Amino acid sequence: MKSAPKITVLDYGSGNVRSAVRALEHVGAEVTLSHASEDVLNADGLLVPGVGAFAAVMEQLKKVDALRWIGRRVAGGRPVLGICVGLQVLFEEGVEHGVSTPGMGEWPGTVERLAADVVPHMGWNTVEPPEGSRLFAGIEDERFYFVHSYGVQRWDFDVSQPAMTPPQVTWSEHGGRFISAVENGPLCATQFHPEKSGDAGAELLRNWLRTLG
Repeated sequence: MKSAPKITVLDYGSGNVRSAVRALEHVGAEVTLSHASEDVLNADGLLVPGVGAFAAVMEQLKKVDALRWIGRRVAGGRPVLGICVGLQVLFEEGVEHGVSTPGMGEWPGTVERLAADVVPHMGWNTVEPPEGSRLFAGIEDERFYFVHSYGVQRWDFDVSQPAMTPPQVTWSEHGGRFISAVENGPLCATQFHPEKSGDAGAELLRNWLRTLG
């Protein structure tokens, strides 16, 4: 019998971690809630949750030295899944109230206030995944639960390196198009909350677990 995948949910002071733990356990993972380096580095998969302001999340991640451990996992090809602000901090910068904060810089792009009459964008919305998406396999037409006022609204990835496979980008719309998910080899992230997205979110987490090998 195949053993359950071992997942660490990064515990660095963000909200919503318990619901993420329960959602992963529901789909068959063995879950540890921790920011200890050995738990972060040795897990089959690492989930990075994020709630609140971009700058505050970056500061909290730095306090527990998580940026270094996340970077080591990515460099080593070890799976990481970011959620909500956990997606946003993977980009180059976040701009909130006119203040720019550097992100992790895994992907090019700026997190900015959504160009919509009503923010936050709160509730269920559709997604437009690319063909061949593994995260959205079988759930391409489902709706997912969003709670956010900021997002990445432009994607400008340099594909001048022919050996490099460009990331797969999923889009949604609220006042304008914004990135709702990115799949980049071992590094994936969603702007929405799969742990709050019912059966569709559970299936997305199962799909992620299937990518762990």
